[in-house]
Amino acid sequence: MKFENMLAEVDGFGRFQLRTILLMVIPRVTLPFHFLLNNFIAAVPSHHCDISSLDDGGIFRNLSQAERLVVSIPLQDDGTPNSCQMFAEPQYHLLLNSSNITALPTVPCQTGWVYDNTTFKSTLATEWDLVCDQRRLNRATATIFFMGVMLGAAVFGYLSDRFGRRRMLLVSYMTTTFFGFASAFSYNLSMFSAMRFLTGFGISGISIITVVLCIEWVDIKHRTAVGVFMSIDWSICTALLPVVAYFVNDWRYLTTTVTTPLFLAMISWWWLPESARWLISNGKISSAHFYLNMCAKVNGREQFVADLQPEILSKVILVEDENRKYSYLDLVRTPKMRRVALLTGIVWFGVACTYYGISFNVTGFGVNIYLTQFIYGAIEIPAKVFIFFTLHKIGRRWNQAGTLVLSGLCIFCNMFISQDKGPFRTAVGALGKMFAEAAFTTVFLYTTELYPTVMRQNGLGYTSFMARIGVSVSPLIILLEEVWDHLPSTIFSLVALVGGLAASFLPETHNIRLPETIEDVEQTRRRSISTSEDKSPH
Repeated sequence: MKFENMLAEVDGFGRFQLRTILLMVIPRVTLPFHFLLNNFIAAVPSHHCDISSLDDGGIFRNLSQAERLVVSIPLQDDGTPNSCQMFAEPQYHLLLNSSNITALPTVPCQTGWVYDNTTFKSTLATEWDLVCDQRRLNRATATIFFMGVMLGAAVFGYLSDRFGRRRMLLVSYMTTTFFGFASAFSYNLSMFSAMRFLTGFGISGISIITVVLCIEWVDIKHRTAVGVFMSIDWSICTALLPVVAYFVNDWRYLTTTVTTPLFLAMISWWWLPESARWLISNGKISSAHFYLNMCAKVNGREQFVADLQPEILSKVILVEDENRKYSYLDLVRTPKMRRVALLTGIVWFGVACTYYGISFNVTGFGVNIYLTQFIYGAIEIPAKVFIFFTLHKIGRRWNQAGTLVLSGLCIFCNMFISQDKGPFRTAVGALGKMFAEAAFTTVFLYTTELYPTVMRQNGLGYTSFMARIGVSVSPLIILLEEVWDHLPSTIFSLVALVGGLAASFLPETHNIRLPETIEDVEQTRRRSISTSEDKSPH
C-alpha cells in the first residue's frame, strides 16, 4: 500500500485539507505585502534643495515661493527644478530673463532637501535623505531584504526537512513578527537594513513551508488546484497592497500594518497538522497515525482508521534508513537528482529575475504608482485561471518553458515601444507580468512534485535560494540603464529564454505520484495516474 492510496481512503481533498489550506492563507497574506513593500516605503517623492540658506534678509524675503525657486534652483532640460543642485547665490536677474542659465555656478544641496508630501507622508528617502548621491542606498534596502530571504530559504529548507514542517513554521512566524515590528521602529538606516534582512530571513520560511505542507496533504487529482489556489492569495494581496499603502502613507505605520496578520497566524498555528508523509519518512509512526486519524475524523472516514494499524504505516513509505539525515549534499550525490537540481536552479533564477525585473520597475511604465501596482496584482488573477487549465492540458514542463519564453518576448517587445505611448507600454508590461506570474505559479508546484519527500524542503530551499539571487540582482540590472537604455530589458529577455530552455529538459510530473525517497527519483517513476483502482500493495 502506498501513501497515495491511504490518502484516498481518508479522503485526499476533504474538509481537513480545506481547513489546512485556509489556515495557511492567513500568514501568506504578509508575503506579497513584505516582498513588494519597498515600492512604497522606498519611493522617492519629487524634491529640490532646501533654499532657506540663501535667505540674505533683503529682496529674497519679499519674493513668492515660486520666485524664490526661480532664483535659487537651475531647471533641468524638461523644465522641472533640478533635484540635486542649487545656485551658489540667488540669481535675481533670472526673474527678468530665465533663458540664459548655462554658465551660472551651481553647488550640490547645502542644507538638505524639501520633499513633495502630497503622495507620501514619509518614506525612507524623506526620513534619511536617501536621494542624489545616496540614491543607491535606497535601492539597496530591497536587495538587503531579499538577501535575508535568500539565506532564510536555505536555512528553513534544511531545518524543516530535519525537524518537521509545523515546528519551523512557528519559528518563522515569530521571527518575522519580531523583526517586522523592529524595522518599523528603526532610528537609522543601518538598523533598518539589519531588521529588514532578518524580516526577510523569517518570512522565507512562510513562503516555502506553507506550499509544501499543503501539497503533501492532498491527493494527486487535486494537487494542481491546490498549487494554483495557494498562489491566488498572492495576487489578491498584491492588488490589496496599493490600497493599504494609499491609506497608510507613513512608512513606519505601513511596515507595522503589513506585519499584523502574523498575530492571527500564530493563534491559528495550533490547528495546523504536521505533514504525515514527513512523519512516516522519519519513522515517527505514532504521530503520523494521530494526524491521519484526525484527518479521517474531520473528513468523516472514521471506519478506515479503525482498521489502520501503526505497523502498516511503517511499510507505506519504504525508507532505507530511518535515522539518515538528509542535507543539501544529497542534491548532487546521485545523477538524476543532480540533473533535477541543476535545471530547477536555472529555472527558478530565470522566473524570479524576470518577475521582479518587471515588478520593481513600477514607475517605468508611466502610470500612477498605486494604479500600476493594482493593475499588476489584478492581471495575475486571469493568469492563474489560464494556468490552471493549461497545467491539466499540456502538463508542467511545457507550461514552465512556454510561460518563461513568452514573458521574455514581452520584455523584448517593450524595448521597441516609445516612451510616449504609455498605455501600450503598460499593456505589454502587464502581459509580460501575467506570463511571469504564470511561470511562478507553475514553478512552485512543479518543484514540489520533482523532489522526494525526504528532500522536498531542501530542494525548495535550494531553488528559492537561487530565485533570491535572481531577485537580488534584478534591481541592480535595472541600474544598468545608465550604461545603455535597453540593456536591462535585453538581459531580462535573455535570462527568461535560458530559463525556458532549461525547463524543457526536466521530466514531466503531471498525474504522477509524489516521489518519497531519493531512490524513487533515481528509478524512472512508474506513472500512476489514478489512486482509486490502484489498491494492490506494491
